[in-house]
Amino acid sequence: MERKLAVILAADVAGYSRLVATDEEGTLATLGTYCATIGDLVAEHGGRVFSTAGDSVVAEFHSAVQAVRAAVAIQRALQRRNADLAPEKRMEFRIGINLGDVVVEGANLLGDGVNVAARLQQVARPAGVCISGTLHDQIEGKLDFPMVKLGEQKLKNMLRPVLVHSVDWREDPTGPDVPGMPLRLPDKPSIAVLPFVNMSDDPGQDYFADGLTEDIITGLSLCRWFFVIARNSSFAYKGRAVDVKQIGRDLGVRYIVEGSVRRSGSRVRVTGQLIEAETGVHLWAQRFDREVADIFAIQDELTQHVVAAIEPEILIGENRRALLRGTENLDAYECHMRGTLLHNAQDTAAHFAEAIDWHRRAIALDPDFGRAHMMLARSLYARCFFGFSDDIDRDRAELLVAAERAIALEDRDSYSHYVMCLANFATRRPHAAVAEAQQAIDLNPNLALAHMALGWARIFVGRFADALDPLHKALRLSPHDPLTYLFLNRIALAHYHLGNYEEAQHHAERGLLLRRTYFNLVVLLACLGQLGHTEDACKLVDEAVANAPLDLPRYWQIFTAYVDPADYAHFKDGLRKAGLPAVP
Repeated sequence: MERKLAVILAADVAGYSRLVATDEEGTLATLGTYCATIGDLVAEHGGRVFSTAGDSVVAEFHSAVQAVRAAVAIQRALQRRNADLAPEKRMEFRIGINLGDVVVEGANLLGDGVNVAARLQQVARPAGVCISGTLHDQIEGKLDFPMVKLGEQKLKNMLRPVLVHSVDWREDPTGPDVPGMPLRLPDKPSIAVLPFVNMSDDPGQDYFADGLTEDIITGLSLCRWFFVIARNSSFAYKGRAVDVKQIGRDLGVRYIVEGSVRRSGSRVRVTGQLIEAETGVHLWAQRFDREVADIFAIQDELTQHVVAAIEPEILIGENRRALLRGTENLDAYECHMRGTLLHNAQDTAAHFAEAIDWHRRAIALDPDFGRAHMMLARSLYARCFFGFSDDIDRDRAELLVAAERAIALEDRDSYSHYVMCLANFATRRPHAAVAEAQQAIDLNPNLALAHMALGWARIFVGRFADALDPLHKALRLSPHDPLTYLFLNRIALAHYHLGNYEEAQHHAERGLLLRRTYFNLVVLLACLGQLGHTEDACKLVDEAVANAPLDLPRYWQIFTAYVDPADYAHFKDGLRKAGLPAVP
């Protein structure tokens, strides 16, 4: 017999028989989705699933720390997904983890080490995590999750009692921000990556420095045990001389990454440094002199150095870093970056038209470049949303094809699932939009846009209270986002449907102060209508009519994808009371 020491994680569904008896097909579909999520998170943390039977999953890890991190990530992901199910259909897993001696039989593992994990899972509460005393000894002082000592437990068919601890994995809910108040530091390493400075002689190379910065942000975001400020908020500091201590306070982060890029011919020099925001102390700095074609390797190395400097035990695995690689064609990459720069400007119809043209050029140069298809879909959707499209049906059809192609090429990319969520909005499939937003967050829990999309989708399926938490998370991940007006608008819409009209008005007015878009105006008008503030509403009606998209019926069709007609009727009722001319 071959024996070894291993960390074993065992999980099964609490009350599985009841769920199957109530709704067999629905339960099996949910189980398939949840088991896939568990498998992905096990792999992400360096483990492997070696046994599945019915509703149970058994996995092996080489690291006790990573096994507990995986269990916490699993419970948090499933809790988020359960919020989209009716209470009687929610599926809660119990998890047990043990460190012990096992017998190797091919790909399978047997013996007491496995049995103890299975028995620990049985004593765990639904959605709970229990670990053995031997495993607790290995992780003590290495993780921040609170542990509760449950004492020695007599486990079924075990000769000796086992010391058991439970892991408190729950996160504090993200509360609404208070304008002007300092942001609380997250309970995990928090980072902002400032736009790398273009030191080249050609100012037109800004897009290249911006692209490098964005990919470093993405690389760090893939580490779910970091809190990474979104690209849009980091780029608010582009070209500004601001003290890193002030930036740390503004964004509510502990660490700042900054650097520069100098491109000359086929060579590129990249410098990067990691700074502790509170003290201004430099924790790490390095210079990379490479060929331009090695830009993706530079991104990888810089990201790994930053992670290792903050928390050496956390490393982004190869399967996660692979998400950064989209093309070997540098010309296609440059076209993609130019288009992305224009998309992020979001000012005029011309910006979007030119951005779409650059995305199409990138696709022509490399048809298998998934990120180019993803950005094409984003820009087409945005052109429709801002009312700049002269043919919504044409743009909607192209964005759906682009989103589907992005998913086919980059199924493990969170942005691809985000744009598929947008495509589902445009084709009035809000339940599918919820699933895509969830998948995007599973892949990258730091993606503010995905949290915003999840909240938006939950509004359309009628889960208004559950929409607020992901919307507030989006705001916290990107506190200075140019899209903040959109986040606030969705928070206002959720409160509107909850009947909290004054709270809705407050958020709608905050959003309108940031940007006066058509949809921001109509949400505020609906609030004013329900509150009976007709004089205030009259002042906005003419502006809303003047800014209405050309094809108003089609616009309302794709941007109000409510499942329940009563919810849409409620929205239109507020607009009617506000005096807005008939809404389709």
